[in-house]
Amino acid sequence: MAASDRIMLGPLVGAIDQGTSSTRFLVFNAKTAELLSHHQVEIKQKFPKEGWVEQDPKQILQSVYECMERTCEKLSQLGIDISNIKAIGVSNQRETTVVWDKITGEPLYNAIVWLDLRTQSTVERLINRTPGKNKNHLKHKTGLPISTYFSAVKLRWLMDNVDEVRSAVHSGRAMFGTIDSWLIWSLTGAKNGGVHCTDVTNASRTMLFNVHTLDWDPELCQFFDIPMEILPKVRSSSEIYGLIKICSSMKSGSLTGVPISGCLGDQSAALVGQMCFKDGQAKNTSLRPSFMLIAMGSTLPRAYISFQCYSDPFCPQYTRYGTGCFLLYNTGQKPVMSEHGLLTTVAYKLGRDKPACYALEGSVAIAGAVVCWLKDNLGIIQSPEEVEKLAVSVGTSYGCYFVPAFSGLYAPYWEPSARGIICGLTQFTNRSHIAFAALEAVCFQTREILDAMNKDSGIPLKQLQVDGGMTNNKLLMQLQADILCIPVVKPSMPETTALGAAMAAGAAEGVRVWSLEPEDLTAVTCERFEPQINPEESEFRYARWKKAVAKSMNWETTAPLNGNGETSIFSSLPLGFYILGSMFMLVGAKYISGLKI
Repeated sequence: MAASDRIMLGPLVGAIDQGTSSTRFLVFNAKTAELLSHHQVEIKQKFPKEGWVEQDPKQILQSVYECMERTCEKLSQLGIDISNIKAIGVSNQRETTVVWDKITGEPLYNAIVWLDLRTQSTVERLINRTPGKNKNHLKHKTGLPISTYFSAVKLRWLMDNVDEVRSAVHSGRAMFGTIDSWLIWSLTGAKNGGVHCTDVTNASRTMLFNVHTLDWDPELCQFFDIPMEILPKVRSSSEIYGLIKICSSMKSGSLTGVPISGCLGDQSAALVGQMCFKDGQAKNTSLRPSFMLIAMGSTLPRAYISFQCYSDPFCPQYTRYGTGCFLLYNTGQKPVMSEHGLLTTVAYKLGRDKPACYALEGSVAIAGAVVCWLKDNLGIIQSPEEVEKLAVSVGTSYGCYFVPAFSGLYAPYWEPSARGIICGLTQFTNRSHIAFAALEAVCFQTREILDAMNKDSGIPLKQLQVDGGMTNNKLLMQLQADILCIPVVKPSMPETTALGAAMAAGAAEGVRVWSLEPEDLTAVTCERFEPQINPEESEFRYARWKKAVAKSMNWETTAPLNGNGETSIFSSLPLGFYILGSMFMLVGAKYISGLKI
C-alpha cells in the first residue's frame, strides 16, 4: 500500500468479538466503517456432564491475544500503520460466568456458558422461596424471569458446589464477571492493577442489576446471597475503562497503551452496529452476522428489532450457523415490562452522561446449532451447506416437526424441563425431511417471539430484515417469509456486532474518532424474499408446530434421589408411577398366589 494511501486511512478502531464458539479481532476505518483486517480463533467447549457447558477462561484470553497479534501482523503486511489504532471495543457472549482470584489472577473454575442447564435445581429452589412460587418475582426490578439462562444462578451454583470459589468469596479474594469483565481486567493489567468493570448491557443479564437505577441492587444480591464486593463496577457502554498493558503472550506488544473504551453484550453491539440510536430513526446498516428486524412500534414511528445469531465457524469459508438467536425491540429511554414472555434489557448507554436505551428481547437457545447437531451428532450431513440441498430436494417436511429444545425452551415459554422432539415420523420420512423440519424450526421459533412482540407493541411487524451466515441459505429465508407471512429483507454487509463495539469505543469521550451522527451513515443494498404460500397454509403448519412444542414440555425434572446428586429414574413422574405401580402389582400377584397355595 502506498504511503499516500496509509495517510488517507486516518484513525482506526479495533473490536474484540468474543463469541460462544470463536474469538475474533477486527480493525475498522473510523471514517468509513470499512473492515480492514481480522483474525479468528475457534474456542473449545467442554461438556463434562449432560446439560453442562463450560469453557476455559484462560483459553478465551489467549485466543484474544492471538487474534490481536495476528490481525496486527496482517495490517503490517498490508502496509497499514497499526499505531493508528486509537481505541478497542469489546463485544461478548453475555451470561457466561467467570469467577477468578484477584491475588493470583487465576480462574477458580471453568466459565459456565449461558446454555448450561446444571442450575435447574438451583432455579427451582429459588422459585420455591418466592411468594406463590412465581418465576417472575424479580421481574419488576430485573426485567428477567428466574431462569438457568442468567448469571446470578450460575454464580450461586459455583458458590454452593466449588470449594475454591466458596473459599475465595469468604476470604475476599474472588472476582465475578461475565466474559467482558474477565477480558478487560486481564487486558488492563490483571493482578497488577487490572480494571474490574462491566457495562450496563452485560450487567442487565445477571439478575443482580436493577434496570431502573442502572446499578447493582442490594435486595437482589441478598435474595441470591451474593456479596456485592465481588461484583464489577457498572460503567456505560462507551467510555475509557483502562489502557492495554504489555503481555508476555503478545510478541510485539503493539497495542500497549491503546484504550479499551467500548463494551457491549453481543446483541446490543449488533443493535449499535445497525446505528439504531434515536427514537423513530429508520436507518439500518448491517455489518455483522446477525438478523435485524424492523417493525412499527406502539409508541415510536419506527422501532428496531435485532435478531442476531452467534457467529460460529463451521467451515473455512466462514459460512456461519449461529448457536442461538435473539430478537431485540428497541423501546427507547423507558424500560417496558413484557406481558408475553419477553425480557426487558438495557440496549446501550453510549456515554457516562448519556441516557440508557432499553429493549424487549426474545431469546431462542437453539437455532443454527440444530444444523451443527445434524452434522456432528446424527451425521446426516457432512457440512452445514448440505442441509439446504437436502431440504430443497424434498421441498416439505412431509408432516415432520422438529422442536430443538436441547437446553429447554427460552422465550416465550421459559421452560427448562422441555427437551428436543421430532414427531410426525412415518416409514416415508427420510433425512431430507428432517433437514427441512430443522430449518422450519428456526422459522417457527422466530414466529413465536414475533407474535409476543406484536402483542406487547400492539402493532404487527411489517417486514423482517435479516443478515448473517444463515441468510446464505435461500430456502431458509423463503421459509421465514412464508411462515411469517411478511417480506424478509437481507442487507448486503455482514459485520454488525464487531462494528457496534468499535463504534462505541471510537465515539467515547477522550477518543472521539468515530461519528455517530445520522448524516455520516451510508445506505446498503438489499435482497427481498416475498411470501409464496397462502396464510391458511402457514397457519396450519404453525399450529402443528405448536402442538409439537406442547409435547416437548415437562420432559425432565431434577429431583435427585441418589447420594451423588444424579437424577434418578423416579424424577420422571410418569415413569416413577409406572415403576411403582408395576412393583405393587407384582407384590399383589405374589400375595394372591400365596393365598391360593
